[in-house]
Amino acid sequence: MAKQYKYQLTEKDIPKTWYNIQADLGFDLPPLLHPETKEPTILPPPLFCEAINEQEFSKEREIEIPDPVREIYSSWRPTPLIRAHRLEKALDTPAHLYYKYEGGNPAGSHKPNTAVAQAFYAKEAGVKRLSTETGAGQWGSALAFACGLMDMECKVFMVRASYNQKPYRRVLMETWNAEVVPSPNAETPMGQAFLEQDADHPGSLGIAISEAVFTAGTNDDTNYSLGSVLNHVLMHQTVVGLEALKQFEMADEYPDILVGCIGGGSNFSGFVLPFVREKIVDGKDTRVIAVEPTASPSLTKGLFAFDYGDTAQAAPILKMYTLGHTFIPAPIHAGGLRYHGMAPIVSALHDRGIIEAVAVSQLPVFEAAVQFARAEGIIPAPESAHAVRVAIDEALRAKEEGTAKVIAFNLSGHGHFDMAAYDAYNKGELEDYEYPAEEVEKAVQLLPEVELA
Repeated sequence: MAKQYKYQLTEKDIPKTWYNIQADLGFDLPPLLHPETKEPTILPPPLFCEAINEQEFSKEREIEIPDPVREIYSSWRPTPLIRAHRLEKALDTPAHLYYKYEGGNPAGSHKPNTAVAQAFYAKEAGVKRLSTETGAGQWGSALAFACGLMDMECKVFMVRASYNQKPYRRVLMETWNAEVVPSPNAETPMGQAFLEQDADHPGSLGIAISEAVFTAGTNDDTNYSLGSVLNHVLMHQTVVGLEALKQFEMADEYPDILVGCIGGGSNFSGFVLPFVREKIVDGKDTRVIAVEPTASPSLTKGLFAFDYGDTAQAAPILKMYTLGHTFIPAPIHAGGLRYHGMAPIVSALHDRGIIEAVAVSQLPVFEAAVQFARAEGIIPAPESAHAVRVAIDEALRAKEEGTAKVIAFNLSGHGHFDMAAYDAYNKGELEDYEYPAEEVEKAVQLLPEVELA
């Protein structure tokens, strides 16, 4: 009998609702705090529309997906769950390896799942333009794509290290009619300050967020849009995990181990949160592993504390695992994982031991990415390759133990715009970076002082 590789749903199986894990956590998340008063706050109204604010703080288990959003989803959703038979053979492992592939849409990653939703709600509220930041470019590409569909303007501050490493990401966004500028940028006060320190400043997601927030806050026709970290963003991504639950039923299996790369928390959460619900509510014994880079290891090396969401202290303060809002990560090629903090939901789950975290360095990540590409054919984004690394490690551990573990990971995007990184790896020129403990120790000393009643 022929092996089955793909488990495919039909368009009628696209979820009709997003899943909101706040209904099932069993505890309340710490409040967002105003960056100046340090009092509990909503998302700043000049930055976000009312519908987004309602979703951010909702305790409803299911939030209906608007029909126009679901219709756009149907151009690429449902996405396949794929059994990695060839990789299993290459590893000679008894483990069953699966990956949910989110790279088949026009933007090439999981990010449009929330970009389309956010653009829809902003358009409904009469917003003319969205401003945002992007690291490696996946989020900026997704929002540019979504704004193009909604006939909206889009302004993207792209972290300078990635702006230089990935010029074709910029071209992609510009082709969808977005304005893309490197961050830090002289058009904002905070950008000017960093460029005065270093004219070739590599930038960070924290700086780019500050610039995008400033742009939205100083232009009446502009809202801010965030691609990760906040609750509503993670919720929009749960279409990934909701589909995967149905697909594992089709495969007549259930994952023993779930793996996802993690920078701010969106692709990881979208994949795992529907399964985490079954872990919390139904007592499922699934291991859930978040994988981050050693160059920016917020979960494995950071503090669980209140910190600013951006470098310039303009965004709300969140309770999260953080390396300090002033921390500037090394310019690794996984630009989407270069954030100083972690989503409050993910941070709370890790603090309570519901999920695990591991940090891996750049060279072993690309080794796994090449091994995966040669077995399965898909070249992973450097971010996604972090999940590939740990999935392979767990499959090899299953081989040592002689156990047929079911291991699933989210292949959150393709690496077609990352050929410079693969070229450097293939030539033996790719650098490795580790966590600079002394720099983080300085950064965490600048955490805001917060006293809650």
